[in-house]
Amino acid sequence: MATARRIVVKVGSSLVTNEGRGVDADAIGNWARQMAALAHQGRELVMVSSGAIAEGMKRLGWAVRPREIHDLQAAAAVGQMGLVQMYESKLREHGMASAQVLLTHADLAHRERYLNARSTLLTLLSLRVIPVINENDTVVTDEIKFGDNDTLGALVANLVEADALVILTDQRGLYAADPRKDPSARFVDQALAGDPSLELMAGGAGSSLGRGGMLTKILAAKRAARSGAGTVIAWGREPDVLLRLAQGESIGTSLLAGMPKVAARKQWMADHLQLRGRVIVDAGAVAKLRDSGKSLLPIGMTSVQGDFSRGDVIAVLAEDGTEIARGLANYSAAEARLIARHASAQIAALLGFANEAEMIHRDNLVLT
Repeated sequence: MATARRIVVKVGSSLVTNEGRGVDADAIGNWARQMAALAHQGRELVMVSSGAIAEGMKRLGWAVRPREIHDLQAAAAVGQMGLVQMYESKLREHGMASAQVLLTHADLAHRERYLNARSTLLTLLSLRVIPVINENDTVVTDEIKFGDNDTLGALVANLVEADALVILTDQRGLYAADPRKDPSARFVDQALAGDPSLELMAGGAGSSLGRGGMLTKILAAKRAARSGAGTVIAWGREPDVLLRLAQGESIGTSLLAGMPKVAARKQWMADHLQLRGRVIVDAGAVAKLRDSGKSLLPIGMTSVQGDFSRGDVIAVLAEDGTEIARGLANYSAAEARLIARHASAQIAALLGFANEAEMIHRDNLVLT
């Protein structure tokens, strides 16, 4: 954090809305003050903020989060007005311009929209504008049901190639067990992002207002580490938490990016949350992909699932169902079913044409 130049900050619903009482002007003002101070140091800040649905619930007089998608969409539409207005006014008080950016996971899965979003965000940062990002819950359905802004924060960190991701939450950080049930639970002050033991430590869902929990934060840190970004999980009401982290102080749980940085195009493939299909491969293909960095050839495929087209990102699974890689398909699902278990030299005879010898070329494949 002390050397991070570009930082993505994510805050959760319970913090932003003071446990559902409405947008917390003092809290947002506090974060705005700290972000402005960091911006004056020459750092670039991006804010990923939850809270639209919770603020909408408060404005509509709803005490319990609704289950119906149209109710959630309506609450998001109402709440987004107050949320972005508060960020804009508080940042302006400290001399900073702001911009609202609403994204869905689909925006980041579509290559052209992904590049457009990246260009827009990088332009805003070059203009010393702080983007305030939220999911576009008003128009999406599956993101409300299954998405969370911890994941979005990691996707944004990869999108702009941030140096650090800071997840501010209502917990001090990660514990080896749930401290609400085990007061003697060990606090984890530092670990490697992607360590499988972290997922075992993480609890379930978070507050009734949000959709995340500690597990989503652990997985977000793992995702952000692919672009070389370290992650800090800290209590959002810790005094001057952002400023102290930027000075190198140890606060919360620090999850270091111990894995090699993945190229931007491969990050984009790895960041897909929804895939159109998958291919199952035999043990020999698994070994060649993992150990030798080879391309995936049709002869190693045992079956094909889903309905995908040439150029779609698909998953590569071992026969036990474990995902080992994903990449850009050179053939459609129908074509892949015809060439599976056949040598590359037979592709032209089977299909009447041959685009490439590989189902997925190693340059378009990323291990997961």
